[in-house]
Amino acid sequence: MPGLKISESYINGEWVKGKDGKTFNVYNPANGKVLGEMCYLTAEDTKPAVDAAHEAFKTWSKTTAKERSILLTKWFNLMMANQDEIGELLTQENGKPIAEAKGEVGYAASFIEWYAAEARRMYGETIEFPVSTRRSIIMKQPLGVAGIIVPWNFPPAMLTRKVAPALAAGCTVVVKTPEDTPYSPTALVELAHQAGIPKGVINIVSCSRHNAPAIGKLFCQDPKVATVSFTGSTEVGRDLMAQCSATVKRISLELGGLAPLIVFDTAKVPDVVKGTVFSKYRNCGQTCISPQNFFVQEGIFDETMKALVDLTESLKLGDGLDPTTTIGPLINKRGLEKVEALVNDAIKKGATVVVGGKRAPEVGENYFQPTLLTDVTDDMDIVHQEVFGPVISMIKFKTEEEVLKKANNSDRGLAGYFYSQDLSQCYRMMENLEMGMVGCNETTVSSAETPFGGYKQSGIGREGGHFGMDEFTQIKMCAIGLSPP
Repeated sequence: MPGLKISESYINGEWVKGKDGKTFNVYNPANGKVLGEMCYLTAEDTKPAVDAAHEAFKTWSKTTAKERSILLTKWFNLMMANQDEIGELLTQENGKPIAEAKGEVGYAASFIEWYAAEARRMYGETIEFPVSTRRSIIMKQPLGVAGIIVPWNFPPAMLTRKVAPALAAGCTVVVKTPEDTPYSPTALVELAHQAGIPKGVINIVSCSRHNAPAIGKLFCQDPKVATVSFTGSTEVGRDLMAQCSATVKRISLELGGLAPLIVFDTAKVPDVVKGTVFSKYRNCGQTCISPQNFFVQEGIFDETMKALVDLTESLKLGDGLDPTTTIGPLINKRGLEKVEALVNDAIKKGATVVVGGKRAPEVGENYFQPTLLTDVTDDMDIVHQEVFGPVISMIKFKTEEEVLKKANNSDRGLAGYFYSQDLSQCYRMMENLEMGMVGCNETTVSSAETPFGGYKQSGIGREGGHFGMDEFTQIKMCAIGLSPP
């Protein structure tokens, strides 16, 4: 067996390279050094993975739910036994602090644990016809091969959140790894192999950024692929959706967000600070549900501002393998330049930098200072574009009606958060925020047991909970005619 840092793809139970033997470099964003090489597969190289998954589906879909549950449980146990090693691998390729990385591996494993049990609860129904001589049975059946595209910001968690329900439902999968962070998701597949999951059931392929669209197109257009599951930008999600339309293929999309965080006058500021640590600065702000526009009611604005300044100034930039580091680098130069451009646009249009606001080259080439902006207005790009970095925009408001209008003024609707001790206001906000996930005095909105997904152009479908199984099943209605006695 190979170790957990693997530079090959896994197709039909074997570790393989592309036909031409090409590789691409994987970099450590903390220091810019080459972490290793990864094999470069083309769409042509990926086709055998689809074929293998299609063939394996014939037998995997006929296994019992108990058999699938046992194998998933073995996979879960191996992940937990290797949590530290995978966490270190994730930190090296992604940059997030080691405690965050190890925590993510545990979170990723929780989806396998949940769906190991949920496999045995894929219930059908009986529905009574309005005719006495007819009965109906409603079955849930696995869809088939799932083409899965994993993002770079949470590669272990996004792999298991998709693959675990697919396997539990009886589907087989072909996973495309993210170009920046291919090692940690590939390590999970090696553990699935060790757990005894049959060949062809899980396949994983890697490629450089240049060839990623071709593999996505293969998933969308190959008739052997029954469904596509993608996490990433709204722009790419639109392209994949269009490509699936030719064959009316099922697709689930978890796309970009623009999460507001609203602080009402009745809020408890220490709770806001605690929530900000977890939701804003986790993974250097590179999180689809990370809030960036902090709407703070005028009566509590100064107190909240002071507390967030103290928090932001206390953060320590550095290599994630250093246990004293609290915030790591951005993933690459492109990510850094995007954050810098949005901050500079805001400054040019009148925003005030309270903390940070610049690159931190003294730490490394991909670091940006944790930043707090105020005097932010609607004409600034940072209000309307997902920053995906360690930047908070502070916006003062007067009334609930005003802030609700501002928060909902977006074509995205993934997550939103608010803090209030007014019970009636809490219910109004939960009902009226146009987002798929809402945190009321809370910014932890994701778990294996609950649905994850958004409104508007933030996606289609749900991941997590029993809802996650629905993305990989189809419903069959069987009508039974009864002869009279």
